[in-house]
Order: sequence, then C-alpha cells, then structure tokens
Amino acid sequence: MAIKNNPRSPVPRIRLENRAGKAVTVISGLHTYGSKRLETIARELKTTLGVGGTVKNGTIEIQGDKVAPIKEWFDDNEE
Repeated sequence: MAIKNNPRSPVPRIRLENRAGKAVTVISGLHTYGSKRLETIARELKTTLGVGGTVKNGTIEIQGDKVAPIKEWFDDNEE
C-alpha cells in the first residue's frame, strides 16, 4: 500500500518508548487515515519487519526498536 506524497497528507511521527523495560516503536499522526487503513499499515509493517504490533487509539505500536526501518518503509511507500 503506497502512502501518497500530498502536502495535506498526515505526517507520521515515529518515536521510541520504553515500557516495562521493553522497547516499543510508536507511530502517531496518522489517525485521520481511519482504523481500517491503520490496520493495513500495521499489518504490512509487522510482516515486513517480522515483529508483533497493534493499533491502539489511532496509533500503531510495533514491538522493538524499529524506528529506522519504519522510517525507511514510509519513505519507500510514498508516491
């Protein structure tokens, strides 16, 4: 699924959080895409990176420190 390079499109904010001693990469700023599209993006990221994750409250949470590969994924999937 490609993310369109539109100046009005939401910009993903990717940050690393530590929860109970474990790293979680959180992607926010895409809540305007809707839950179905967020689920699709999360599924593609989990498959590509070989990790677990979920969608909660308009954010995508991916297990582990995956900031760099997620940024690369978003760059590769822009049109």
